[in-house]
Amino acid sequence: MRIFTGATIVDLDSGEHRPGWSLGVEGGKVVAAGAAEAVAAEAGADAETIDVGAGYLLPGLINCHVHLDLALPGASYIHDETRDARVLRTMLNGERSVAAGVTTVRLTGTKDHVEFTLRDLIEAGQVAGPRIFTAGHGVTSTGGHGHATFVEADGPAEFRKAARAQLTIGADLVKICISGGIAGRHETGRDTQLFADEMAAAIEVAHMWGKHATAHAGPAAGITTAIEQGIDCIEHGYYLDKATTDLMAERGVWLVPTIGVSRCGEFYERIGAPCWMIEKGLASAEDHWQGLVHAIDSGVRLAMGTDMYPHEELDGTTATVCELEWYQQAGLSPLESLRTATVNPAALLRQSGLLGTLAVGAHADLVVVDDDPLVDVAALRGIRFVAKGGVVARDDRSGFSIARPRWAP
Repeated sequence: MRIFTGATIVDLDSGEHRPGWSLGVEGGKVVAAGAAEAVAAEAGADAETIDVGAGYLLPGLINCHVHLDLALPGASYIHDETRDARVLRTMLNGERSVAAGVTTVRLTGTKDHVEFTLRDLIEAGQVAGPRIFTAGHGVTSTGGHGHATFVEADGPAEFRKAARAQLTIGADLVKICISGGIAGRHETGRDTQLFADEMAAAIEVAHMWGKHATAHAGPAAGITTAIEQGIDCIEHGYYLDKATTDLMAERGVWLVPTIGVSRCGEFYERIGAPCWMIEKGLASAEDHWQGLVHAIDSGVRLAMGTDMYPHEELDGTTATVCELEWYQQAGLSPLESLRTATVNPAALLRQSGLLGTLAVGAHADLVVVDDDPLVDVAALRGIRFVAKGGVVARDDRSGFSIARPRWAP
Protein backbone atom coordinates (compact mmCIF):
# COMPACT_ATOMS: atom_id res chain seq x y z
CA MET A 1 0.00 0.00 0.00
CA ARG A 2 1.09 3.59 -0.64
CA ILE A 3 0.13 6.25 1.91
CA PHE A 4 -0.34 9.92 1.05
CA THR A 5 -0.11 12.07 4.14
CA GLY A 6 0.79 15.53 5.43
CA ALA A 7 -1.91 17.74 3.91
CA THR A 8 -5.43 18.51 5.10
CA ILE A 9 -7.86 16.52 2.99
CA VAL A 10 -10.63 18.57 1.38
CA ASP A 11 -13.78 16.45 1.30
CA LEU A 12 -15.79 17.93 -1.56
CA ASP A 13 -18.69 15.56 -0.99
CA SER A 14 -19.38 17.06 2.44
CA GLY A 15 -17.60 20.37 1.97
CA GLU A 16 -15.49 19.75 5.09
CA HIS A 17 -11.81 19.68 5.95
CA ARG A 18 -10.23 16.46 7.22
CA PRO A 19 -7.09 17.53 9.08
CA GLY A 20 -4.81 14.77 10.26
CA TRP A 21 -6.15 12.30 7.71
CA SER A 22 -4.19 10.15 5.28
CA LEU A 23 -5.14 8.18 2.19
CA GLY A 24 -4.13 4.57 1.60
CA VAL A 25 -3.80 3.67 -2.07
CA GLU A 26 -3.49 0.27 -3.70
CA GLY A 27 -4.08 -0.79 -7.28
CA GLY A 28 -4.58 2.83 -8.25
CA LYS A 29 -7.58 3.30 -5.95
CA VAL A 30 -8.22 4.69 -2.49
CA VAL A 31 -8.51 1.73 -0.13
CA ALA A 32 -8.31 3.59 3.18
CA ALA A 33 -9.16 7.12 4.27
CA GLY A 34 -9.07 8.34 7.85
CA ALA A 35 -6.86 9.33 10.75
CA ALA A 36 -3.20 9.02 9.82
CA GLU A 37 -2.45 6.58 12.61
CA ALA A 38 -5.29 4.28 11.64
CA VAL A 39 -4.35 4.24 7.95
CA ALA A 40 -0.70 3.57 8.81
CA ALA A 41 -1.69 0.69 11.08
CA GLU A 42 -3.91 -0.81 8.39
CA ALA A 43 -1.17 -0.47 5.77
CA GLY A 44 1.48 -2.21 7.81
CA ALA A 45 5.22 -1.77 7.99
CA ASP A 46 5.82 -2.44 4.30
CA ALA A 47 3.76 0.55 3.13
CA GLU A 48 5.43 3.36 1.19
CA THR A 49 4.67 6.77 2.67
CA ILE A 50 4.58 9.93 0.56
CA ASP A 51 4.46 13.10 2.63
CA VAL A 52 3.01 15.74 0.32
CA GLY A 53 3.74 18.49 2.82
CA ALA A 54 1.44 20.91 4.59
CA GLY A 55 -1.35 22.17 2.40
CA TYR A 56 -4.68 20.96 1.08
CA LEU A 57 -5.30 17.74 -0.80
CA LEU A 58 -8.33 17.44 -3.08
CA PRO A 59 -9.44 15.18 -5.95
CA GLY A 60 -7.89 15.49 -9.39
CA LEU A 61 -9.79 17.90 -11.62
CA ILE A 62 -12.12 16.93 -14.48
CA ASN A 63 -12.35 19.17 -17.56
CA CYS A 64 -15.52 18.42 -19.50
CA HIS A 65 -14.94 20.28 -22.75
CA VAL A 66 -11.55 19.54 -24.27
CA HIS A 67 -10.05 19.05 -27.73
CA LEU A 68 -6.54 17.70 -27.13
CA ASP A 69 -5.87 18.02 -30.87
CA LEU A 70 -7.20 21.58 -31.01
CA ALA A 71 -6.17 23.55 -34.10
CA LEU A 72 -7.89 26.91 -34.48
CA PRO A 73 -7.78 29.38 -37.39
CA GLY A 74 -4.80 31.73 -37.20
CA ALA A 75 -1.03 31.91 -37.33
CA SER A 76 -0.65 28.81 -35.14
CA TYR A 77 -2.97 26.66 -37.27
CA ILE A 78 -1.41 23.30 -38.07
CA HIS A 79 -1.53 22.45 -41.77
CA ASP A 80 -1.09 19.05 -43.42
CA GLU A 81 -0.70 17.23 -40.10
CA THR A 82 -0.46 13.48 -40.43
CA ARG A 83 -2.51 11.21 -38.20
CA ASP A 84 0.65 9.98 -36.46
CA ALA A 85 1.73 13.55 -35.72
CA ARG A 86 -1.74 14.30 -34.37
CA VAL A 87 -1.53 11.31 -32.04
CA LEU A 88 1.80 12.53 -30.70
CA ARG A 89 0.58 16.12 -30.29
CA THR A 90 -2.52 14.86 -28.50
CA MET A 91 -0.37 12.71 -26.22
CA LEU A 92 1.84 15.64 -25.25
CA ASN A 93 -1.20 17.79 -24.51
CA GLY A 94 -2.55 14.97 -22.35
CA GLU A 95 0.65 14.86 -20.32
CA ARG A 96 0.61 18.61 -19.81
CA SER A 97 -3.05 18.44 -18.75
CA VAL A 98 -2.29 15.93 -16.01
CA ALA A 99 0.66 17.98 -14.80
CA ALA A 100 -1.74 20.93 -14.52
CA GLY A 101 -3.97 18.90 -12.20
CA VAL A 102 -6.55 17.74 -14.77
CA THR A 103 -6.56 13.97 -14.40
CA THR A 104 -9.73 13.32 -16.42
CA VAL A 105 -10.94 14.91 -19.66
CA ARG A 106 -14.18 14.70 -21.61
CA LEU A 107 -13.33 15.15 -25.27
CA THR A 108 -16.02 16.83 -27.34
CA GLY A 109 -14.81 16.06 -30.83
CA THR A 110 -11.49 15.10 -32.39
CA LYS A 111 -10.14 14.49 -35.87
CA ASP A 112 -9.33 11.02 -37.19
CA HIS A 113 -10.36 9.41 -33.88
CA VAL A 114 -6.83 9.83 -32.55
CA GLU A 115 -8.06 9.88 -28.96
CA PHE A 116 -9.09 6.22 -29.12
CA THR A 117 -5.49 5.27 -29.83
CA LEU A 118 -4.30 7.47 -26.98
CA ARG A 119 -6.93 6.17 -24.59
CA ASP A 120 -5.85 2.59 -25.25
CA LEU A 121 -2.18 3.44 -24.68
CA ILE A 122 -2.95 5.28 -21.44
CA GLU A 123 -5.15 2.48 -20.11
CA ALA A 124 -2.41 -0.04 -20.97
CA GLY A 125 0.08 2.04 -18.98
CA GLN A 126 2.31 2.59 -22.01
CA VAL A 127 2.09 6.40 -21.95
CA ALA A 128 1.07 8.96 -19.36
CA GLY A 129 -2.13 10.92 -19.75
CA PRO A 130 -5.55 11.71 -18.33
CA ARG A 131 -8.55 9.44 -18.13
CA ILE A 132 -10.38 9.98 -21.41
CA PHE A 133 -14.11 10.05 -22.06
CA THR A 134 -14.85 10.95 -25.65
CA ALA A 135 -17.61 11.70 -28.13
CA GLY A 136 -15.46 10.61 -31.05
CA HIS A 137 -16.46 12.77 -33.99
CA GLY A 138 -19.13 15.34 -33.35
CA VAL A 139 -22.14 15.16 -35.67
CA THR A 140 -23.11 18.28 -37.59
CA SER A 141 -25.17 19.25 -40.62
CA THR A 142 -23.69 19.76 -44.06
CA GLY A 143 -21.59 22.90 -43.75
CA GLY A 144 -22.50 23.13 -40.06
CA HIS A 145 -20.31 23.97 -37.11
CA GLY A 146 -17.12 21.89 -37.16
CA HIS A 147 -17.88 20.39 -40.56
CA ALA A 148 -14.18 20.24 -41.48
CA THR A 149 -13.52 17.92 -38.54
CA PHE A 150 -16.82 16.27 -37.60
CA VAL A 151 -19.25 14.02 -39.46
CA GLU A 152 -21.72 15.80 -41.71
CA ALA A 153 -25.26 14.43 -41.73
CA ASP A 154 -28.66 15.54 -42.96
CA GLY A 155 -32.02 14.18 -41.90
CA PRO A 156 -32.90 11.81 -39.05
CA ALA A 157 -31.59 8.66 -40.74
CA GLU A 158 -28.13 10.11 -41.30
CA PHE A 159 -27.97 11.47 -37.77
CA ARG A 160 -28.84 8.03 -36.39
CA LYS A 161 -26.19 6.40 -38.54
CA ALA A 162 -23.51 8.94 -37.58
CA ALA A 163 -24.28 8.61 -33.86
CA ARG A 164 -24.20 4.81 -34.05
CA ALA A 165 -20.88 4.93 -35.89
CA GLN A 166 -19.25 6.77 -32.96
CA LEU A 167 -20.72 4.50 -30.31
CA THR A 168 -19.70 1.40 -32.24
CA ILE A 169 -16.03 2.26 -31.94
CA GLY A 170 -16.25 3.09 -28.23
CA ALA A 171 -17.49 6.66 -27.82
CA ASP A 172 -18.74 7.48 -24.31
CA LEU A 173 -21.27 10.09 -25.42
CA VAL A 174 -22.81 11.60 -28.54
CA LYS A 175 -22.20 15.22 -29.47
CA ILE A 176 -24.31 17.14 -31.97
CA CYS A 177 -23.78 20.68 -33.21
CA ILE A 178 -27.12 22.46 -33.25
CA SER A 179 -25.88 25.98 -33.94
CA GLY A 180 -22.99 27.97 -35.30
CA GLY A 181 -20.11 29.07 -33.13
CA ILE A 182 -17.04 31.24 -32.75
CA ALA A 183 -14.53 29.30 -34.85
CA GLY A 184 -16.65 29.15 -38.02
CA ARG A 185 -16.22 32.23 -40.21
CA HIS A 186 -19.51 31.99 -42.07
CA GLU A 187 -21.77 31.19 -39.12
CA THR A 188 -22.92 32.76 -35.89
CA GLY A 189 -23.68 31.36 -32.48
CA ARG A 190 -27.21 32.74 -32.80
CA ASP A 191 -28.17 30.52 -35.75
CA THR A 192 -29.78 27.11 -35.20
CA GLN A 193 -28.50 24.63 -37.80
CA LEU A 194 -30.47 21.44 -37.05
CA PHE A 195 -34.11 20.47 -37.31
CA ALA A 196 -35.84 19.02 -34.28
CA ASP A 197 -36.12 15.54 -35.83
CA GLU A 198 -32.36 15.49 -36.52
CA MET A 199 -31.63 16.34 -32.89
CA ALA A 200 -34.11 13.76 -31.68
CA ALA A 201 -32.60 11.00 -33.85
CA ALA A 202 -29.07 11.34 -32.43
CA ILE A 203 -30.31 11.82 -28.87
CA GLU A 204 -32.47 8.71 -29.09
CA VAL A 205 -29.53 6.62 -30.30
CA ALA A 206 -27.36 7.83 -27.41
CA HIS A 207 -30.04 6.91 -24.91
CA MET A 208 -30.62 3.50 -26.49
CA TRP A 209 -26.91 2.79 -25.92
CA GLY A 210 -27.06 4.00 -22.32
CA LYS A 211 -25.00 7.12 -23.08
CA HIS A 212 -25.62 10.83 -22.71
CA ALA A 213 -26.06 13.28 -25.56
CA THR A 214 -24.65 16.79 -25.55
CA ALA A 215 -25.01 19.72 -27.92
CA HIS A 216 -22.77 22.54 -29.03
CA ALA A 217 -25.34 25.30 -28.81
CA GLY A 218 -25.67 29.07 -28.72
CA PRO A 219 -29.22 30.38 -29.11
CA ALA A 220 -31.91 29.98 -26.49
CA ALA A 221 -34.51 28.93 -29.08
CA GLY A 222 -32.37 26.10 -30.44
CA ILE A 223 -31.46 24.99 -26.94
CA THR A 224 -35.13 24.90 -25.97
CA THR A 225 -35.84 22.68 -28.97
CA ALA A 226 -33.00 20.36 -27.98
CA ILE A 227 -34.34 20.17 -24.40
CA GLU A 228 -37.73 19.20 -25.76
CA GLN A 229 -36.06 16.39 -27.72
CA GLY A 230 -34.37 15.05 -24.58
CA ILE A 231 -30.83 16.49 -24.71
CA ASP A 232 -28.79 15.79 -21.57
CA CYS A 233 -26.21 18.56 -21.70
CA ILE A 234 -25.52 21.89 -23.40
CA GLU A 235 -22.04 23.12 -24.33
CA HIS A 236 -21.39 26.90 -24.25
CA GLY A 237 -24.90 28.38 -24.17
CA TYR A 238 -23.75 31.72 -25.60
CA TYR A 239 -27.20 33.28 -25.62
CA LEU A 240 -29.14 31.59 -22.85
CA ASP A 241 -32.06 33.45 -21.31
CA LYS A 242 -33.68 32.93 -17.93
CA ALA A 243 -36.70 31.06 -19.29
CA THR A 244 -34.38 28.54 -20.95
CA THR A 245 -32.16 28.05 -17.90
CA ASP A 246 -35.29 27.56 -15.79
CA LEU A 247 -36.36 24.83 -18.23
CA MET A 248 -32.89 23.28 -18.09
CA ALA A 249 -33.05 23.13 -14.31
CA GLU A 250 -36.57 21.65 -14.42
CA ARG A 251 -35.51 18.92 -16.88
CA GLY A 252 -32.14 18.22 -15.24
CA VAL A 253 -30.14 19.33 -18.28
CA TRP A 254 -26.46 20.03 -17.63
CA LEU A 255 -24.48 23.06 -18.78
CA VAL A 256 -20.77 23.13 -19.60
CA PRO A 257 -20.33 26.92 -19.85
CA THR A 258 -16.81 27.30 -21.35
CA ILE A 259 -17.14 30.93 -20.29
CA GLY A 260 -13.48 31.54 -21.07
CA VAL A 261 -13.94 31.38 -24.85
CA SER A 262 -15.68 34.75 -24.82
CA ARG A 263 -13.24 36.32 -22.32
CA CYS A 264 -9.82 35.20 -23.55
CA GLY A 265 -8.53 37.97 -25.78
CA GLU A 266 -5.03 37.17 -24.52
CA PHE A 267 -5.36 33.62 -25.89
CA TYR A 268 -6.71 34.72 -29.28
CA GLU A 269 -3.86 37.18 -29.72
CA ARG A 270 -1.25 34.59 -28.73
CA ILE A 271 -2.39 32.07 -31.34
CA GLY A 272 -2.69 34.76 -33.99
CA ALA A 273 -6.44 34.24 -34.42
CA PRO A 274 -7.96 36.13 -37.35
CA CYS A 275 -9.79 39.38 -36.64
CA TRP A 276 -13.19 37.89 -37.49
CA MET A 277 -12.75 35.15 -34.88
CA ILE A 278 -11.60 37.55 -32.15
CA GLU A 279 -14.50 39.89 -32.87
CA LYS A 280 -17.03 37.06 -32.77
CA GLY A 281 -15.63 35.57 -29.60
CA LEU A 282 -15.42 38.74 -27.59
CA ALA A 283 -18.67 40.19 -28.96
CA SER A 284 -20.64 37.43 -27.25
CA ALA A 285 -18.98 38.03 -23.86
CA GLU A 286 -21.81 39.96 -22.20
CA ASP A 287 -24.58 37.61 -23.34
CA HIS A 288 -22.48 34.55 -22.54
CA TRP A 289 -21.76 35.84 -19.02
CA GLN A 290 -25.41 36.68 -18.42
CA GLY A 291 -26.36 33.18 -19.53
CA LEU A 292 -24.01 31.75 -16.91
CA VAL A 293 -25.53 33.99 -14.24
CA HIS A 294 -29.02 32.87 -15.31
CA ALA A 295 -27.94 29.23 -15.10
CA ILE A 296 -26.59 29.70 -11.58
CA ASP A 297 -29.74 31.55 -10.48
CA SER A 298 -31.93 28.81 -11.97
CA GLY A 299 -29.98 26.04 -10.27
CA VAL A 300 -28.74 24.38 -13.47
CA ARG A 301 -26.19 21.64 -12.88
CA LEU A 302 -22.80 22.87 -14.07
CA ALA A 303 -19.72 20.95 -15.18
CA MET A 304 -16.49 22.81 -15.88
CA GLY A 305 -15.08 22.89 -19.39
CA THR A 306 -12.65 25.22 -21.15
CA ASP A 307 -12.70 24.53 -24.92
CA MET A 308 -8.99 25.27 -24.65
CA TYR A 309 -6.21 22.94 -23.59
CA PRO A 310 -6.69 22.38 -19.85
CA HIS A 311 -3.14 23.58 -19.30
CA GLU A 312 -3.38 26.58 -21.65
CA GLU A 313 -1.73 29.64 -20.11
CA LEU A 314 -4.27 32.33 -19.27
CA ASP A 315 -4.15 35.28 -16.88
CA GLY A 316 -1.08 33.96 -15.09
CA THR A 317 -2.51 30.48 -14.52
CA THR A 318 -4.25 27.81 -16.62
CA ALA A 319 -7.49 27.99 -18.58
CA THR A 320 -8.93 25.39 -16.19
CA VAL A 321 -8.28 27.49 -13.08
CA CYS A 322 -9.47 30.67 -14.81
CA GLU A 323 -12.74 28.95 -15.71
CA LEU A 324 -13.35 28.04 -12.07
CA GLU A 325 -12.50 31.56 -10.93
CA TRP A 326 -15.08 32.96 -13.33
CA TYR A 327 -17.74 30.61 -11.96
CA GLN A 328 -16.97 31.93 -8.50
CA GLN A 329 -17.22 35.53 -9.76
CA ALA A 330 -20.57 34.69 -11.38
CA GLY A 331 -22.07 33.61 -8.08
CA LEU A 332 -20.93 30.13 -7.09
CA SER A 333 -19.27 29.58 -3.72
CA PRO A 334 -15.70 28.21 -3.74
CA LEU A 335 -17.09 24.78 -2.84
CA GLU A 336 -19.68 24.89 -5.60
CA SER A 337 -17.02 26.00 -8.08
CA LEU A 338 -14.74 23.12 -7.06
CA ARG A 339 -17.61 20.68 -7.44
CA THR A 340 -18.06 21.74 -11.09
CA ALA A 341 -14.63 20.20 -11.71
CA THR A 342 -14.97 17.13 -9.50
CA VAL A 343 -18.24 15.83 -8.07
CA ASN A 344 -20.50 17.23 -10.80
CA PRO A 345 -18.58 15.95 -13.85
CA ALA A 346 -18.35 12.54 -12.22
CA ALA A 347 -22.14 12.48 -12.10
CA LEU A 348 -22.43 13.66 -15.72
CA LEU A 349 -20.03 10.92 -16.80
CA ARG A 350 -21.85 8.37 -14.62
CA GLN A 351 -18.69 7.86 -12.60
CA SER A 352 -19.88 9.01 -9.18
CA GLY A 353 -17.88 7.32 -6.45
CA LEU A 354 -15.02 6.62 -8.86
CA LEU A 355 -14.00 10.14 -9.92
CA GLY A 356 -14.16 13.56 -8.32
CA THR A 357 -13.94 12.21 -4.79
CA LEU A 358 -11.40 10.88 -2.30
CA ALA A 359 -13.77 8.29 -0.86
CA VAL A 360 -12.72 4.65 -0.51
CA GLY A 361 -13.15 2.93 -3.86
CA ALA A 362 -12.37 6.01 -5.95
CA HIS A 363 -9.47 6.37 -8.35
CA ALA A 364 -6.55 7.88 -6.43
CA ASP A 365 -6.34 11.08 -8.47
CA LEU A 366 -4.91 13.78 -6.20
CA VAL A 367 -4.01 17.46 -6.31
CA VAL A 368 -2.24 19.43 -3.57
CA VAL A 369 -2.22 23.22 -3.11
CA ASP A 370 -0.80 25.42 -0.37
CA ASP A 371 -3.87 27.59 0.34
CA ASP A 372 -7.39 26.59 1.28
CA PRO A 373 -9.52 26.22 -1.87
CA LEU A 374 -12.73 26.34 0.21
CA VAL A 375 -11.89 29.97 0.97
CA ASP A 376 -11.06 30.94 -2.61
CA VAL A 377 -10.89 28.71 -5.66
CA ALA A 378 -7.91 30.80 -6.79
CA ALA A 379 -5.88 28.59 -4.44
CA LEU A 380 -5.67 26.24 -7.43
CA ARG A 381 -3.22 28.68 -8.98
CA GLY A 382 -0.79 27.09 -6.55
CA ILE A 383 -1.08 23.44 -7.62
CA ARG A 384 2.25 21.88 -6.71
CA PHE A 385 1.62 18.14 -6.53
CA VAL A 386 -0.43 15.81 -8.73
CA ALA A 387 -0.95 12.06 -8.69
CA LYS A 388 -3.10 9.99 -11.03
CA GLY A 389 -4.10 6.54 -9.92
CA GLY A 390 -1.68 6.91 -7.02
CA VAL A 391 1.27 7.49 -9.37
CA VAL A 392 3.02 10.83 -8.87
CA ALA A 393 2.77 12.97 -12.01
CA ARG A 394 4.16 16.21 -10.60
CA ASP A 395 6.02 17.23 -7.47
CA ASP A 396 7.37 20.76 -7.48
CA ARG A 397 9.57 20.07 -4.46
CA SER A 398 11.73 17.77 -6.55
CA GLY A 399 11.12 19.47 -9.88
CA PHE A 400 9.53 16.32 -11.30
CA SER A 401 6.74 16.51 -13.89
CA ILE A 402 5.56 14.09 -16.55
CA ALA A 403 4.88 17.03 -18.87
CA ARG A 404 7.37 17.52 -21.65
CA PRO A 405 8.34 20.85 -23.19
CA ARG A 406 6.36 22.19 -26.15
CA TRP A 407 7.61 21.08 -29.50
CA ALA A 408 9.80 23.67 -31.15
CA PRO A 409 8.02 25.45 -34.02
